[in-house]
Amino acid sequence: MAERKSFLLRVDRETLDAVQRWANDDLRSLNGQIEFLLRRALRDAGRAPKGGGMPDTAPESET
Repeated sequence: MAERKSFLLRVDRETLDAVQRWANDDLRSLNGQIEFLLRRALRDAGRAPKGGGMPDTAPESET
């Protein structure tokens, strides 16, 4: 498993609440949802790390 690193993220309450609702809808934790969104943004921007390392955790309806 890849090494994991903790860090502090500051975000406004409305954004955090919206991501939490989305996470609940997708049956993910808030942390899992944020990781999913970051991975998808990196992939879509063509900036995902080379050599794998980023599992595709999207639900079937989003692939």
